[in-house]
Amino acid sequence: MFTGIIEELGEVVAVSKRTEGMELSLKAPGLFPRQNLGDSLAVNGACLTVTRKAPPATLFFDISGETLSRTRLGELKPGDAVNLEPALTLDKALGGHLVSGHIDGTATLTAVKPAGEMVEMTFEVPEALADLMIEKGSVALDGISLTIASLGRNTFSVAVIPFTLAHTTLGRRRVGDLLNLETDVIGKYVKRFLSKSEPESGKALDKAFLAEHGFLR
Repeated sequence: MFTGIIEELGEVVAVSKRTEGMELSLKAPGLFPRQNLGDSLAVNGACLTVTRKAPPATLFFDISGETLSRTRLGELKPGDAVNLEPALTLDKALGGHLVSGHIDGTATLTAVKPAGEMVEMTFEVPEALADLMIEKGSVALDGISLTIASLGRNTFSVAVIPFTLAHTTLGRRRVGDLLNLETDVIGKYVKRFLSKSEPESGKALDKAFLAEHGFLR
């Protein structure tokens, strides 16, 4: 489990393709001393396991074909920057929102517009993913916890502050780029709950309550 608060920008060292999946190595000087073999680390939002370490600051990860099919990790190349966040601990402030590190799909950046000191970014997503979002709710893009400012049928916008632009990969993204997307885990449970067969009276009550509180559109 993670929070969507990026702790370090890592740098891809090498990408080794395999018959099934690939091995990724990256430099992470700040996090390297704290990472042990078997630890979970979110790389651009995807939860990966540290499989090897090489001093002074290189971490290695095995990435499955399933993960490659759902994320943009397979497009990484040496020199690329990646957002890194270690797993949440009980003594860590929950500054963002609960992020599982399990990517739901990708979001396409369609517009970047200055908004005072901030930048408004608009993304297009499959309608099935948009249905799991609410305005003012949370979303993770390449592992970054962001608040949904506006929401359409298959689009949403976020306002990004200068600090986030400077300390994550968002400041390097351009129109047309695809980012790893994870919707709020609460929305997934709500949708699963509503999809299960229940007495019609109870279902109507639940849907009315959820609509009143912004979970249904």
